[in-house]
Amino acid sequence: MPDRSPAPRPAPTPLDRLGLGTGIGAYVLWGALPLYFPLLQPAGAVEIIAHRVVWSLLFCLVLLSVTRTWGSFRTTLRDARTMRLLALAGVLLAVNWLAFVIGVLTDRVVDAALGYFINPLVTVGLAVLVLRERVRPVQWVALGFGAAAVVVITAGYGRLPWIALTVAASFGIYGLVKNRVGRSVEAVPGLAAETLVLAPVALGYLVVTGIQGTGTFGTEGAGHAVLLASAGVVTAVPLLLFSAAARRLPLTAIGLLQYITPVLQFLIGVVVLHEQMPPARWWGFGLVWTALVILTVDGMRSSRSHALARRAASTV
Repeated sequence: MPDRSPAPRPAPTPLDRLGLGTGIGAYVLWGALPLYFPLLQPAGAVEIIAHRVVWSLLFCLVLLSVTRTWGSFRTTLRDARTMRLLALAGVLLAVNWLAFVIGVLTDRVVDAALGYFINPLVTVGLAVLVLRERVRPVQWVALGFGAAAVVVITAGYGRLPWIALTVAASFGIYGLVKNRVGRSVEAVPGLAAETLVLAPVALGYLVVTGIQGTGTFGTEGAGHAVLLASAGVVTAVPLLLFSAAARRLPLTAIGLLQYITPVLQFLIGVVVLHEQMPPARWWGFGLVWTALVILTVDGMRSSRSHALARRAASTV
């Protein structure tokens, strides 16, 4: 008679220490960006983004040699469908960068942080509108809290928090496009392709401003020029750390780590830069944080249910 006793449950797998370290490093570096961009003044937001695109491309080309991924990059360039998606992703990334830098340079870091807090809600909304996915009732409740937060903040300020909404929408759609690209395109070749699409416009802008004498590269001293050029490193290094973490950590861990970035940005805006937090802002953030708690708890329960179902199926 066959043994029908239940199979012993496997011990839970501990989080990969390297993956956890690189993930935390990536999100901490992204969270600290509000301290970096003010150092690039008197350069304006558009000039900063143009330099970020050009130097990111150059740094990625170096990394392609270091990581020996030129073959993957060439394959990506030859795939017309992939390049169309990456071109769209590049435009969305530029919009996201520009909105974020404008927020930092105009003392609205908290608004930019709000955008990244809202981003998970935007992702759920896009899943409904674009992918036609079914949303659980709890997720609808979270979306309701998010919408209420926008209404409260708008009523308190008398205007839409456009920086937060632009940051959230551009990054949410960027994630959707990258999802369509799939995992066949690695991090460095992907960023290289995206910045390659943007580079002609960015380089043209820098050339024109240089001729007109309105650019700051080379006119504000060597230190300023080095800081502008370092935008490539500042952009690529967190992406590489994130890529390493994504390969080693479960999606639930990545989902929890992602809140490090907006929390740090929020703290920098309030504690370091002393941005004002009137009651409407606190109420709005409270509603967003409530929505995120609901989404996180629901996501963890859903992941646990799927894991138990898979374990039961494998046992049978």
